[in-house]
Amino acid sequence: MILTCGEALIDMLPRESTQGEAAFAPYPGGAVFNTAIGLGRLGVLTQFLCGMSSDFLGDILRDALDASHVDHSPSPRLNAPCTVAFVKLVNGQATYAFYDENSAMRSLNAAPEIDADAMFFGGISLVGNGCGDTYEALMLREAPRRVTMIDPNIRPTFIKDVAAYRARINRMMAAADIIKLSDEDLHWMEGDGDLAELANGLVAKGSKLVCITEGAKGVTGYSAEHTVFVPSERAVVADTVGAGDTFNAGTLAGLERAGALTKERIANLSAEDIRAALRLGVRAAAVTVSRAGANPPTAAELGL
Repeated sequence: MILTCGEALIDMLPRESTQGEAAFAPYPGGAVFNTAIGLGRLGVLTQFLCGMSSDFLGDILRDALDASHVDHSPSPRLNAPCTVAFVKLVNGQATYAFYDENSAMRSLNAAPEIDADAMFFGGISLVGNGCGDTYEALMLREAPRRVTMIDPNIRPTFIKDVAAYRARINRMMAAADIIKLSDEDLHWMEGDGDLAELANGLVAKGSKLVCITEGAKGVTGYSAEHTVFVPSERAVVADTVGAGDTFNAGTLAGLERAGALTKERIANLSAEDIRAALRLGVRAAAVTVSRAGANPPTAAELGL
């Protein structure tokens, strides 16, 4: 069982009505939500933890999780609004207007007892107080006895207190068994320098596997014993929404298939363990970028 901890929200995507008017359509989303969906579709027993609104927007989120076989029973139904992000596209580039203050997601202030083998954290839910405090406390409490992974998926324009945010992510990365960062995220956190040196610096601090993605080039996994590069798979790109989130799901699913999501095994990964997990992450992400929106593949689509 993998417990995914982080945001679920409604993306309001630009559309055109039948009368030709500008309109918006609601779609379930959020970085950690997408990873949970990806894991569920790959056949991994998955739970999801996020404060979710008791309103009809919260129902959209719960219905989507149900459809992908993700258990959302750890997520409380709260009498607070759902986080909503309106999306504007200009020449294919997206900008966002977030409505998040006092939302159900932000209002999560306690975590249930945990029954999972591994836990995943990340996304905008780690920015600021409220649920960010709750998720950090949960990770630091459970990290000594469960495999933990973090992908901060850094959105600089969303961060108001940079120093506090950096401090939180550094504390959580120091406790994490697995860290995933894009090359841009790595430089944002660790400064300029050679990617391999920066990644190995995180390994030296205690992480068992550090995955650095470089867009269309591919991903490199670093451990104390191995450096493994896996190139991206060719795909006709519709958009890159949810690509990193799906990669996280595929990589965790690959480690789960190898029986590597225990504290002992994650500390002793072979090069082939790492390669197989990263390859599954890359394969899953290639499907997602080939179709519009965050739409991770099923196990059957990948021939698993």
